[in-house]
Amino acid sequence: MGKTIYLDGDTLTLEDIAAVARGGAPAALAEAAAARIEQSRALVEKAIDEGRIIYGLNTGFGKFSNVAISEEQLDELQYRLIMADCVGVGDNFKTEIVRAIMLLRVNALAKGFSGIRKSTVQTLLDMLNKGVHPLIREKGSVGSSGDLCPLAHMVMPMIGEGEAEYQGKVLPGAEAMRRAGISVISLKAKEGLALINGTCAMMGVAALAVYDAVKLVKTADIAAALTVEALRGITDPYDIRVHQARPHSGQLDVAENLLTLTKGSGMTTRQGELRIQDAYTLRCVPQIHGASRLALDYVKKVIETEINSATDNPLIFPDNGDVISGGNFHGQPVAIAMDTLGIAIAEIANVSERRIERLVNPALSEGLPAFLVLEGGLNCGFMVAQYAAAALVSENKILAHPASVDSIPTSANQEDHVSFGTIAARKARTIVEHAWRVLGIELLCAAQGIDLREGEKKLGIGSMAAWEHVRSHVCMMKKDIAIYHDMDKIYDAICHGGLLQLVEEAVGDLR
Repeated sequence: MGKTIYLDGDTLTLEDIAAVARGGAPAALAEAAAARIEQSRALVEKAIDEGRIIYGLNTGFGKFSNVAISEEQLDELQYRLIMADCVGVGDNFKTEIVRAIMLLRVNALAKGFSGIRKSTVQTLLDMLNKGVHPLIREKGSVGSSGDLCPLAHMVMPMIGEGEAEYQGKVLPGAEAMRRAGISVISLKAKEGLALINGTCAMMGVAALAVYDAVKLVKTADIAAALTVEALRGITDPYDIRVHQARPHSGQLDVAENLLTLTKGSGMTTRQGELRIQDAYTLRCVPQIHGASRLALDYVKKVIETEINSATDNPLIFPDNGDVISGGNFHGQPVAIAMDTLGIAIAEIANVSERRIERLVNPALSEGLPAFLVLEGGLNCGFMVAQYAAAALVSENKILAHPASVDSIPTSANQEDHVSFGTIAARKARTIVEHAWRVLGIELLCAAQGIDLREGEKKLGIGSMAAWEHVRSHVCMMKKDIAIYHDMDKIYDAICHGGLLQLVEEAVGDLR
């Protein structure tokens, strides 16, 4: 289960999100956050008593913001808001994303600017901790006003509606809550809007995509190093002096990683030993991987800020009682960041596929047999594995077209610019998954190339650890097999099987 993650609205990390979403770690409100929530709610109650007109509390929504709602209809207003916004289409989000969404919504509410009751927040927390996972459809959000549609689906089981997964079964929302021992609630004034107005759906996708991308770029360096070994690549281009002359941090980090991983190798070469220069896909790994790392640094900073932000509307400021209708729900910061992530990781996959081509092409592979197999002709070897990588990187190129440059008006032009941040996040996540697959194929091919040079010379310390990890999951391919099984195994091995951890145990933490 892991340690309890305390939510205070300010200190949640990507690692915390992964621990809860994937590892099942419990979450709880920090005491200070609970006090802020109660203070903010007291101001909502006071505003109702005073008859103040506040958007979303006693008015309609969007274009209906000028329509006043009577005090007798305030609770019904919130219920109807949730029902009206449940328009999701497509497949349901995976459970880990649903859990991330729920966690992020609680953390945003924990900042104390939303006017929700603490008991309502606790209901959402209880669902998270007891494994009541609302069915949330992937599509239907334009990313402004936040993620109204997916978050409305999140709320449905809380009020005894919709569907939820509980203990492996999909149940009506009310039944899932009953089996988990959680009471359904009646939403009070402002609460429906507080629960659904914000960026937490796009962020549930984005946070896990960024968490994975941080591991992926290091794994890409490991795959590249193993390919350099298999192709007897030249290490001079990784000399730190080259990169100090153009001191981008990502470039410097990748060059240092490559030298660390190949340290002690007898298979790498120096310039002029076998040839003067390598092709760009080997020689320029620091520049190419490094550029993606620079973009990832920016993306990570944006997402880490958004994780601990209040993104609903209006915001309530307990210090002086001000209630301000603003636009923190607008997903543009996330949209641009996730489009950037998609482009950056698509490039990681692009260059990996080109290294695969060098490994399988006998005109480029420095003496390795065609398609990395003996008895070529009878066997196709890794010929069609490269096709699969090519298909994925080509699909990535389509997915990398930015969503954030598009917009379409909604709510009768009241919401006349939208972010498409949820679409950007979903696309980026798919690109990250594709990149893991392509890196897996590269590792399979590089390990095969190493084995076909058996008896030549030893590998570098990090490359040896990587090769051993690959071979602990799949064997050298001596004749054609249904290779998708090995591709699945190596995908699991690098995503979940500890390749990065084992390599870092051998060489120390990579940059």
